[in-house]
Amino acid sequence: MIKTVGIVSLSSGIIGEEFIQFEVEIGLRRLREYGLKVKFMPNALKGIDHIREHPEKRAEDLLQAFRDPEIDMILCAIGGDDTFRLLPYLFGHDELREAVSQKIFLGFSDTTINHFMLHKVGLNTFYGQSFLTDVCELGPEMLPYSRRYFEELISTGGVREIVPSDVWYGERERFTPDQVGKELTSHPDRGFELLQGPAVFSGKILGGCIDSMYDFFNGELYADMPLLCEKYGLFPAPEDWRGRILLLESSEEKMPPEKYRKALKYLKEKGVFDVVSGVLVGKPMDETYVEEYKRHLIDVIGNPQLPVVCNINIGHATPRCIIPFGVEAVVDAEKQIIRFTN
Repeated sequence: MIKTVGIVSLSSGIIGEEFIQFEVEIGLRRLREYGLKVKFMPNALKGIDHIREHPEKRAEDLLQAFRDPEIDMILCAIGGDDTFRLLPYLFGHDELREAVSQKIFLGFSDTTINHFMLHKVGLNTFYGQSFLTDVCELGPEMLPYSRRYFEELISTGGVREIVPSDVWYGERERFTPDQVGKELTSHPDRGFELLQGPAVFSGKILGGCIDSMYDFFNGELYADMPLLCEKYGLFPAPEDWRGRILLLESSEEKMPPEKYRKALKYLKEKGVFDVVSGVLVGKPMDETYVEEYKRHLIDVIGNPQLPVVCNINIGHATPRCIIPFGVEAVVDAEKQIIRFTN
């Protein structure tokens, strides 16, 4: 049972900006209605410029959250694009390994990089939601499907199984005070889709946002990111991927198909597709490029026996489930369920 949540800004510092405080208040009210105590870590609310300019302070917040005996759950405020800059402050002198403790860590998007950091030091984490994007949802309540998994996590400390959402939502066009209480436009969803391979497979899940994984290997966005990731050995070796299930989901930037293909090729070159037991693919936001992505998955993987299941309600398309990393999962696309052994 979670009692205290620590909120960290490990990428963007947007939750510290005045123009977004109305959203932050919505999220705080919802967390408190669950009976949770909320602690914002010292730098979490200092704004975009401070967070961007001080990666060492972001790292300090994460370390402090792990060291704080009162905090049961570390909740990421939102994603961003440069959390890799924490690497020297978390691994330069083994700071993260020495501070890490058994707490729930939840986030997605650029937080993919933080998940790999925590995987490196042996902590199982949870992927799929964040404070601003989910708890602070501007509608009358958290999206019901998303809320279901968030409530399970805070009440039990885990997630037992995932089934598809009956609906998906178009992205909100504006995040302004006049949107408070307005529901998103929903569309019927079609469940998990077996793209290729056997319908049933198992393994421990690891992965995240394919945009972030692309930046592991390509310096177009930040020239120093591949260098730092290589220096600190952040991307797992092929043997670490053996028998795992790779999770891939795409960001709100709606990666063009050719870039998506290039990202898949990086993963193939690293030997990931040769050793994993299967691939889970999140629904793209607004279903943009959904068919193009499927074609590239089949072509680049080049092995029709490797199971690939698409249209998982995870990542940047709403609503979002929560996926545990590092625990045994059994995927059954025929029965439309993913079960976890916590």
